[in-house]
This record gives sequence, structure tokens and C-alpha cells, in this order.
Amino acid sequence: MHGPTLVNWLLAVLTAAAGAYCLTRLRHSPCSPAGTHRLLAREADAAEALMGLGMAAMAVTGAAVPAGVWAWLFGIPATGFLLAAVRGSARRVHRLHHAVGGLAMTYMALAMTASPGHHHHAASTGTPLLTGALLLYFGAYSLWAGTRLLHTPGGSVAVGTAGLPQACRLTMGIGMFAMLLTM
Repeated sequence: MHGPTLVNWLLAVLTAAAGAYCLTRLRHSPCSPAGTHRLLAREADAAEALMGLGMAAMAVTGAAVPAGVWAWLFGIPATGFLLAAVRGSARRVHRLHHAVGGLAMTYMALAMTASPGHHHHAASTGTPLLTGALLLYFGAYSLWAGTRLLHTPGGSVAVGTAGLPQACRLTMGIGMFAMLLTM
């Protein structure tokens, strides 16, 4: 990332915590076949753990890691989610969201490594139109995730661990927005 060092580290801490929580959910969820719902929940936990931990690593290391590593790390799962969303109807929107996130991470990695000498106040990297579209998407997603965190279907505020998955999604949405903003 091309932002201030403090912002990079704060972003890394937040997204690493969200990714670690999702990894914990994945690790502690029952492995017994409980139908399609359990499989889709494990898929979402794995994708969110990868995104959270990957965002933390990218925020700290930035262009120090070759673009090919980031492209493989995020591009392959993004392609898988895109194909799964096209093929099946189960959780299509959620899979498309993970595909957009993975492709956005790949795009940011390629843009950062294309101009490794740029730092803090240098010219922006990437394609402005694509960056703007992704900013709009993740800004809107963060607002949507925030409203879901504040109000549960019963109309009450999510308290305790019941709201943690939504809080993680909100954290990652804001993290993606911040990473795109500093490009």
C-alpha cells in the first residue's frame, strides 16, 4: 500500500484479527456433513479468513512480495468463486462478492508492483475508473454490512458474539476501501 505507515499497520491489525476470527470459526466448525448450508458456511469462513489475513499481509509487505504470488493467492480462489456463482444458484451473491474481493486484491497487487518506487504522496497507481468502481462497491458494501451489524432481523442491536461475523465483514469491507483509497 502507498499510505502512511501507521494506517498500514492499523489496517493490518484489524484485518488480521478479522481473518484470524474467521480461521477460528472454520477450524472449530463441525466437520460432519450437515448439508449444503454447513458446506457453504465453511466456504465463506475459508474465503473470509484468506481475505482478512491476505489483506493484513499486503498492507504490511505491499510491493515487496512479487505480484505473481498475490495473483495466485487471490486470483485462483476468485476465479473459483466466479465459476461457482455462475454454475450454481446457492449463495450466488455471496460467491460473487468473494470473487470481486479476490479480483480486487489481485488488481491492487498488480498495480502496486507496477510502480514499486511510488510511496506516500506519489501519483496514483492503477486504472482510475476501475479503482473508482471498486471504491464505490466496497463503500456501499461497508455501509450495508454496518446496517446489518446494527440491526438484526428482530429489530434489536447485535450484542456479544452474535454480531462478530458481521463485524468481521464490515472490517474487511472498510479495509478494502482503505487499501483502494491509498492506491
